[in-house]
Amino acid sequence: MSNLAIVIHPEVRILPTSRSAEALLEEACGLAQAINLEVVFSEIVKLYSPKAGTFLGAGFLELVKERIESEEEHPVIIMDCSLSPVQQRNLEELLGCKVIDRTALILEIFGARAQTHAGSLQVELASLTFQRSRLVRSWTHLERQRGGGGFLGGPGERQIELDRRMLLERVVKIKQELKEVKRTREIQRKNRQRTETPTLSLVGYTNAGKSTLFNALTSATVMAKNMLFATLDPTLRMASLPSNQKIILADTVGFISELPTELIEAFKSTLEEVTQANFLLHVHDASSPFLEEEAADVNTVLSELGLETEDLSDRVIHVLNKSDLISAQREEELRHMFPNAAFVSALHNTTFDSLYGLIEEKINSNSSVYNFTIKSKNGDARAYLFQNGTVLNSTSHKNGNETLKVRLSTANFRRFLTRWPEYI
Repeated sequence: MSNLAIVIHPEVRILPTSRSAEALLEEACGLAQAINLEVVFSEIVKLYSPKAGTFLGAGFLELVKERIESEEEHPVIIMDCSLSPVQQRNLEELLGCKVIDRTALILEIFGARAQTHAGSLQVELASLTFQRSRLVRSWTHLERQRGGGGFLGGPGERQIELDRRMLLERVVKIKQELKEVKRTREIQRKNRQRTETPTLSLVGYTNAGKSTLFNALTSATVMAKNMLFATLDPTLRMASLPSNQKIILADTVGFISELPTELIEAFKSTLEEVTQANFLLHVHDASSPFLEEEAADVNTVLSELGLETEDLSDRVIHVLNKSDLISAQREEELRHMFPNAAFVSALHNTTFDSLYGLIEEKINSNSSVYNFTIKSKNGDARAYLFQNGTVLNSTSHKNGNETLKVRLSTANFRRFLTRWPEYI
């Protein structure tokens, strides 16, 4: 594929959007740059409605053709919209260049980012699902010989049918492998749930700074760049709150407007880390002029994953990242919009006290503080409290006993009393 790209954003009057065409074009150029394409030309074209055969009008296509001919090598044409297979083929024939739409571009980025076997499988599944509709009748001259004798046998298997059958066989095989991936992740998740360590999953619009925040909170080294979709495969790490309470943080892929349905379906086993997490850290780019629209896009994807708005209100902690880049007035506006949010700058490691406070408030909403005087002979009871609760204070006595002030969940408190009823 050429390293040059021409990005075209069609502004269709009968399909209004909440964001400006300029902002959407800038995002599309960012997506192209995310796979090292050099954007040599970008343009917004205004249409009343898409043309059935080519999406774009003949006059604008002539201008694009002239621009292509002025380049030393033929660039890739990126259409920031969804093209039908026929529209894509017609544009390629007219312009003499490779043409891809928004879905194909995002699939290309995901393909370049996949690091693990599971990630590669999920990208391939999404890509094959997308390609199924792209099989056009361009190979009919490669029909196999007729079957049977005389006029009774019809034509043998055509190339398009062979391609479709091979594609479907590969899809079935990938889905089987992904079932095994899902089963393994479920076992790992159940093991984590057994320890009752709260899991918090980071979600947010792509490039909001989730991976930078993840690294700052866990001392991990996940790739964090000022780039769309820098992170693809989920990463989980243990972290400690100031109270020494343990939590598990999960960094996941960023969301984007009009995220292809093929990707949501293929990445469900990855995105289950989001749906199964105890709480969600919704990371916003506080400096983005389209923060509200980006937040709505994230909520749309979450609802497609089966998370309802009512459920989210109890589980979400809003984190306004890059808050060092906004004015005091904008911060005041955002505080009214997100009354219980933490304002941080993950890049500059500003104090996370407010964020830690919100996390502790959420995860401890179903717990209480208890005082126990543990006898010296009950070392196993003491160990249980340290392992399953948060010890807030400890006082040793001369007789060998120890008084512990411990925060325990209701479930763990009941388990403790079942095993050591003498402490009722």
